[in-house]
Amino acid sequence: MSAAIDSHEGHGHTEHGHHGPAKGLMRWVLTTNHKDIGTMYLVFSFAMFLFGGSMAMVIRAELFQPGLQIVQPEFFNQMTTMHGLIMVFGAVMPAFVGLANWMIPLMIGAPDMALPRMNNFSFWLLPAAFSLLASTLFMEGGGPNFGWTFYAPLSTTYAPQSVTFFIFAIHLMGISSIMGAINVIATVLNLRAPGMTLMQMPLFVWTWLITAFLLIAVMPVLAGCVTMMLMDIHFGTSFFSAAGGGDPVLFQHVFWFFGHPEVYIMILPAFGAVSSIIPTFSRKQLFGYTSMVYAIGAIAFLSFIVWAHHMFVVGIPVVGELFFMYATMLIAVPTGVKVFNWVSTMWRGSLSFEAPMLFAVAFVILFTIGGFSGLMLAIAPADFQYHDTYFVVAHFHYVLVPGAIFGIFASTYYWLPKWTGHMYDESLARLHFWLSFIGMNLAFFPMHFVGLAGMPRRIPDYNLMFANFNMVSSIGAFLFGATQLLFLFIVIKCVRGGPKAADKPWDGAHGLEWTVPSPAPYHTFQTPPELDERSRLH
Repeated sequence: MSAAIDSHEGHGHTEHGHHGPAKGLMRWVLTTNHKDIGTMYLVFSFAMFLFGGSMAMVIRAELFQPGLQIVQPEFFNQMTTMHGLIMVFGAVMPAFVGLANWMIPLMIGAPDMALPRMNNFSFWLLPAAFSLLASTLFMEGGGPNFGWTFYAPLSTTYAPQSVTFFIFAIHLMGISSIMGAINVIATVLNLRAPGMTLMQMPLFVWTWLITAFLLIAVMPVLAGCVTMMLMDIHFGTSFFSAAGGGDPVLFQHVFWFFGHPEVYIMILPAFGAVSSIIPTFSRKQLFGYTSMVYAIGAIAFLSFIVWAHHMFVVGIPVVGELFFMYATMLIAVPTGVKVFNWVSTMWRGSLSFEAPMLFAVAFVILFTIGGFSGLMLAIAPADFQYHDTYFVVAHFHYVLVPGAIFGIFASTYYWLPKWTGHMYDESLARLHFWLSFIGMNLAFFPMHFVGLAGMPRRIPDYNLMFANFNMVSSIGAFLFGATQLLFLFIVIKCVRGGPKAADKPWDGAHGLEWTVPSPAPYHTFQTPPELDERSRLH
């Protein structure tokens, strides 16, 4: 068949010219094309989002009223643990890796990712890892039940037998993340279009370059942490066992040295995406591009020296508490720079509020609220009150749901016309936004109050005084969860058809990704693009 059937005509996945994709299942198993692999990451992450979300529904159904309602406390603990692990490692991180795979080559004018076979391998590790993790729920003694932070000795001395499989799954996820990060760095540093300097890259590419270095720095720390757990469980060591001369607090130091940069691994790519979306729908250039790049670098650096703010209550010396308190507060400075820059970009712009912009504006507002509660938690003496209460749950959900998840939704709506060649249903997308926005705030805002009133986290039952707020939280969570099925419908409807998308569907958009046809051809930029003044705009 001639290569005349190019993607300018039909769907991105229906071309079978000389340079098009193979047919059938093996296309997906063996593909080295960055668009195919990006698509697989996005589909996988959404499946995990629904899987992890279903566990959140179990949690909120149990907490709908006081008293043990539906599940046993042991299974409740497994649900809280698995919900956290699957959302962090299975939903948010792979979604951003999928966006990186799809968009970075398009944004920098590269023909593909630098290491395409490794790209394929890094994806296929994930279904194996999460199948292994999910299988623990069916093992004798049940799945991990010690919280998503898997503190020793709960996760070593008192853990179910399935913890060994959980450790192996964590190793596989870490290997996948490291390979993906190496690929991003190699691509960005070596395959940019001629004439595109680092300070002309879109901010999404910058945020991912910095995120990739974070991943390479901290994933081996997590691997070391779970390997020490494995040794304690099976080989008679006492890294975390006080009975053998070890220290359970050592686990927290090692875990949070990984865990705090991990928070920024989940949020930095969303910063980059929002920094592309807000200028497009404000029809202005991004305010303060250079300061944004330096702010992101500063956040990445500071993320390594604040880990013990998770540990104020373990008895670290006062001088240590002071250091970690001030270092944590310092992160508010570069974060504030970014928020002010986004607001300044919108200021006096010609704004329109399509679905990507709605999610981006909600991101800025709600993420800022999450940042403020983070500052409250950073104050060491106050943290003694907040620690291990629902206030902490409210804080990190205000960072991760409007931060990471809304960032992913905004990115999907923004680039979906480029991926599929069709415009999505705008009115349904706005409905999805408003239902998600209302559901999310109903679910997580009351948690601030029950936390301040002293309700501990990770409990299947609670005092009658917390009943009304918990009922509101559960209703909000059910609304938010059910709304994501509408998102699935919108995306499938867009993939299957809809109004034809222009090559540049958003009139304020700039960048190389808008210079290729919609849908993006299977192979793009086989000859490096010429950078004109418009594509140099950030």
